[in-house]
Amino acid sequence: MAEPNDILLSVENLKVHFVGEGPVARAVDGVNFYVRRRETVCIVGESGCGKTVTALAILGLLKQPPASIAGGRITFDGRSLLDIPQDELRALRGKRIAMVFQEPMTSLNPVFTVGDQIGETVLAHERVSNAEVHRRTIQLLDDVGIVDPQQRLGDYPHQLSGGQRQRVMIAMALACEPDLIIADEPTTALDVTVQAQILGLLKKLKQEKNMAIQYITHDLGVVAAIADQVYVMYAGVVVEQGATGMIFGNARHPYTIALLDALPTKKKRGLRLYNIPGSVPHPAYRPKGCPFHPRCQYREPVCENEFPDLCDYGKGHQARCPILFSARGRTGGASA
Repeated sequence: MAEPNDILLSVENLKVHFVGEGPVARAVDGVNFYVRRRETVCIVGESGCGKTVTALAILGLLKQPPASIAGGRITFDGRSLLDIPQDELRALRGKRIAMVFQEPMTSLNPVFTVGDQIGETVLAHERVSNAEVHRRTIQLLDDVGIVDPQQRLGDYPHQLSGGQRQRVMIAMALACEPDLIIADEPTTALDVTVQAQILGLLKKLKQEKNMAIQYITHDLGVVAAIADQVYVMYAGVVVEQGATGMIFGNARHPYTIALLDALPTKKKRGLRLYNIPGSVPHPAYRPKGCPFHPRCQYREPVCENEFPDLCDYGKGHQARCPILFSARGRTGGASA
């Protein structure tokens, strides 16, 4: 367990529901996790598991209605984010908590230069001169590895490559030196080489700026490269959590095992990768019992009716599957 003073962000029993004409969609249904200062925490799972909704709830960016916070607490540096006035929450966003979105072309404004957009972020939170904004913007672009930052100040988003646009988004997130960056699949649309560069950049900046990162991804390869702690989400709940070495070395939930079995490795070269059957259930029609049981190769009759609690496997490693490891006696992780 982390010391209370060491916890920067705490999410406790968070529930986010969407109300429409049909049944209530329980997109997030009792999620718990925390992020320590100067730590990288990865939230991992397939699309539709509730990862992005969780991040948007933290930042207060969900449109209400149709979304509603149906329960739980979100605490940042000891302060409840669900109870503070909206103007204070807006002041917090960008200043102490910043977000890097998945697709920079939809996040950057196409009619403003990258210099103007980074500078606007600084001016939104700090009273500084135009000369200081100009200096800091150049420095930020240099920090994120943009070549010839002075010239790039006047470029528009369409004039940059995908990797350069993502670096600009990271520069905007860093503009006010936040304590926490939430990165929502920022490398998904990039090729493998650029992806590795962006991951390396985030690791470097984390160390230099002493900040924490909450990284959202579906790619366990990314998790292995940057994470200190991992939370595996499925159908709106956390099904496994623990240190990165524990998750990769001794996975305890069938969903985590399936994700690892589907991960390309050198040992699997030339072999057909495992494919998880089916898809993540719609949040309005989550199955009774364990939400993963319709897709689980280890399921038993009890899985169809009982929603399992988190079982403690020691050293902060927990998983929602007592059946697989007690009845079947499995002790290892995913197959290599």
